[in-house]
Amino acid sequence: MDKLPVDIATAETIMLGPDETVILASCADTNDDLFAVEIRMQPGGGPPVMHSHEPSEIYFVREGVFSIYVGEGEDVRRIHAAAGDVVPLRGGIPHTVRNEGDRVAVAHVVHTPGRPMESFVREVGAMTVDGAPAMDDVLRVAMQNGITMLGPIPEMT
Repeated sequence: MDKLPVDIATAETIMLGPDETVILASCADTNDDLFAVEIRMQPGGGPPVMHSHEPSEIYFVREGVFSIYVGEGEDVRRIHAAAGDVVPLRGGIPHTVRNEGDRVAVAHVVHTPGRPMESFVREVGAMTVDGAPAMDDVLRVAMQNGITMLGPIPEMT
């Protein structure tokens, strides 16, 4: 435990497009129990499609506002989560997270179990180093890690 406390300024950072993922606790640090990160999402950032995965996750918003879309049966609900808000998402629920604001949004996010999410972030991050990866490659990595891409956010009524 020589890495404690975590120094965010020097922690490993992985870029997923324009968004930063700072590793706070890896699966190696937590016996695969969890994957904890700080995400710094640029305006317009975040996954453009709804998706689902077995790991549960919890967002603690530190700065800005996140729009979190959650599938509820046939409907999708949009949650605006601002600084200080905590949003838990159970595994298997369709969702996506976007920054629809005009400034950077920051949140601490914990995934449990962590391995599928950490593997996805690391693999797609490695593909992003030389520019945007091919969507087929992202979909392949998602499928290998149990992440199901469900398509665009449905129209909200």
